[in-house]
Amino acid sequence: MKDTIETAEKTKRALLVGIKDWKTSGIEADSLVRELESLVYTQGLEIAGLEMVHLRENHAKYGIGTGKAEELTQKALSLEADCIIFDRELSPSQQRNWEELAGISVFDRQELIIQIFAGRARTREAELQVSLAELVYTLPRLQHKYIDLSRQRGGSYGTRGSGETRLETDRRKVEQRIHSLEEELEEVKLQRQVQRKQRERQGVPVCALVGYTNSGKSTILNALTNAGVLAEDKLFATLDPTSRRLELPLGMQVLLVDTVGFIRRLPHTLIKAFRSTLEEASHADVLINVLDASDQDAASHYETTLSVLRELGAGEIPMITVLNKIDKLESEETPDGISSLLKRYPESIAVSATEGRGLPELCARIESFLSGASLRFRFPPDRTDLAAMVHRVGTVISEEYKDNFIEMEARLDKRDAGRLKEYLINE
Repeated sequence: MKDTIETAEKTKRALLVGIKDWKTSGIEADSLVRELESLVYTQGLEIAGLEMVHLRENHAKYGIGTGKAEELTQKALSLEADCIIFDRELSPSQQRNWEELAGISVFDRQELIIQIFAGRARTREAELQVSLAELVYTLPRLQHKYIDLSRQRGGSYGTRGSGETRLETDRRKVEQRIHSLEEELEEVKLQRQVQRKQRERQGVPVCALVGYTNSGKSTILNALTNAGVLAEDKLFATLDPTSRRLELPLGMQVLLVDTVGFIRRLPHTLIKAFRSTLEEASHADVLINVLDASDQDAASHYETTLSVLRELGAGEIPMITVLNKIDKLESEETPDGISSLLKRYPESIAVSATEGRGLPELCARIESFLSGASLRFRFPPDRTDLAAMVHRVGTVISEEYKDNFIEMEARLDKRDAGRLKEYLINE
């Protein structure tokens, strides 16, 4: 009888390298390394070891000194690591030098994040965005990393010219593919703009869930709307914005939009590729900034989110801060942890999306943000469409139908009140 051959692929082992330099404090360096460990876990790799390098100056060849580079190479060999992952950006030449020295794959935080995005892309738009980011990142690295272009989506390419090298041919093909992807994404962007205008015509306020990756945005969306969106305890579980209608306690209808999570040092290629998706936040009426209250790096995550929102032009949009996962904070026996966070973020709401705690208060706060002041309107008797719009976008306090007019008192946000300003009465 023949022995059974084990065909399961062995989990790859990675040696992680953190960098503490003159621009990075020890606390921040440790925080970034913890985040790198989470990224590696999300990618399904095993951590063989971790080394923190204290860098006093830049070195062109390896980014660190030659002696330290050789030391890390020996450590990777002794740990039987399959790759080395740096928590900083490596230039194409540095990456090539490292792989020649170590004899194994070497990549940086940027490439790791792009790989995670590639593995989690599900829709056509996400696949286009990730493919663009991959190719833009890879183009300057073609000298040492050949792309199997037969796996790339798309049609036929130009034929090999006379005297062209393989590198030149590959570079031209990649550039053509980048151009093609940019055109396809521009079409997607236009479609998204059309959908946004349709929503605006319907007059339904938009609330965007924003925040650091793995803070629990999708879990909150599922808890409030039964959306059924994938929610995992891993980074970047959601790449595509998901929209669901939500009816608030006093009857107001809003559109709740889940967005891709933020992260420190998000690769510029991904920000550019996902810009149309990220811009959903900049067109919202209210932002719901979800913070993982149980994460020791919550404060830096909060600042990262605000920074990205400002970059997207969404810094002035009204924002509700939500301290999620308070159940985890309580289980860690830190009784004053929640109260200290509430003091740091005094207008925030503490919730546990998995247990449903705090969600009614969140809905009430959203409604309060959107309702605005109480206003009185008088519409012509034949403009029942305007009365219906007030019901749809606001909170109706009173309503009276007369022979010559329809009079309503309601709470509306500034945008919707402005659309009806000619019907406002001062009584």
